[in-house]
Amino acid sequence: MSLVVQKFGGTSVATAEQIHRAARRAIREKLAGRRVVTVVSAMGDTTDRLIRLAREICDAPPRRELDMLVTTGEQVSIALMAMAIHAAGHEAISLTAAQVGLVTDSAHTKARIHSISAERINRELDAGRIVIVAGFQGIDPAGEITALGRGASDTTAVALAAVLDAEVCEIYTDVDGVYTADPRLVPEAHKIDRISYDEMLELASLGAVVVHSRGIEFGTKYQVPIHVRSSMTDSKGTMIVPETPGMEDIVVRGVTLRRDLARILINNVPNRPGLAFEIFDRIAQHHIVVDDIIQNVVNGGSEVDIDFTVELDDASETKAVCEKLASEMNVGTVVADDQVSKVSIVGVGMRSHTGVAARMFRALAAAGVNIENISTSEIVISVIVRREDGEKALRALHSAFELDKGP
Repeated sequence: MSLVVQKFGGTSVATAEQIHRAARRAIREKLAGRRVVTVVSAMGDTTDRLIRLAREICDAPPRRELDMLVTTGEQVSIALMAMAIHAAGHEAISLTAAQVGLVTDSAHTKARIHSISAERINRELDAGRIVIVAGFQGIDPAGEITALGRGASDTTAVALAAVLDAEVCEIYTDVDGVYTADPRLVPEAHKIDRISYDEMLELASLGAVVVHSRGIEFGTKYQVPIHVRSSMTDSKGTMIVPETPGMEDIVVRGVTLRRDLARILINNVPNRPGLAFEIFDRIAQHHIVVDDIIQNVVNGGSEVDIDFTVELDDASETKAVCEKLASEMNVGTVVADDQVSKVSIVGVGMRSHTGVAARMFRALAAAGVNIENISTSEIVISVIVRREDGEKALRALHSAFELDKGP
């Protein structure tokens, strides 16, 4: 008997009516002869509301206690989902991450999954129940509750699909698939029918919030087909699949804007081996994820300026860590700039087409957007721009690569 994992985001379970709708989808799959596991996020803006409340109580809530607080939202959702399925005459059981055996590391607020036990889930499925698992949460080896990070119910769902060898992992959300750009910012954006894991991973990590990037990592590693679709309709969405012949014919698959970044600059670092390691090792000890890193040689080669970006929420902590380190190393100043955004183009077609960068920079110049930093990989070109120029740059690039014309 085939198995399907369904994930319902916060907007898909925001009200009692929507929870009943999600329950009916799960029941429909069971009646079609499949084993069904659902992963549910907290209702609507519950997580945001809890975080706001925590910050009213404490300016800098301890990360352990923050995880204890925010993971309660998913426990409410899974219980209500189980009740809705029972009300429709079918058997269901809600399980927290601890009950499932989803073990993570101990990095509170951004934990990573180490292992998942399929034993309890399979036992409940064998008993004919629909299994409802709390997304976004885990438990570390010491028994502490952990959170996987914002949007990481997707990661829970795809990881479960991999462990359970699911036929497909369906991600239900408030949009009907992955678009060439955020349609709220670019009305001309088109839905993409099929996209490769690599392209989707880049889009997700660069600001496309439709699917969590770590969920795509699991999908890539374990070859889990992922179907992103709307919880409001039965129409097909976007399939995220291995790369297939012909995908390189499209030079740029999508354009993204990431606003939630801060740029950190450490000036006048002595240009000698080991200092970059000391800086980024100290940052890593605080579980801070570093994005683009650029090093410029100054003062005749005796010193370097090290420039990198982090998530906006980590900016204050990163600056404090770097200032302490700079004092210990007797180097220059540390500057934090929280008014930047990153705009990126993504496409596997860049591997086989020339002139992509020139076309991108021409479009930005024509739009009057100044580029502060540039970074590239095999299928991505990203630029750092002023935050106020972000949306303008996004629309200019979407038009320049003719993504408004559709497939």
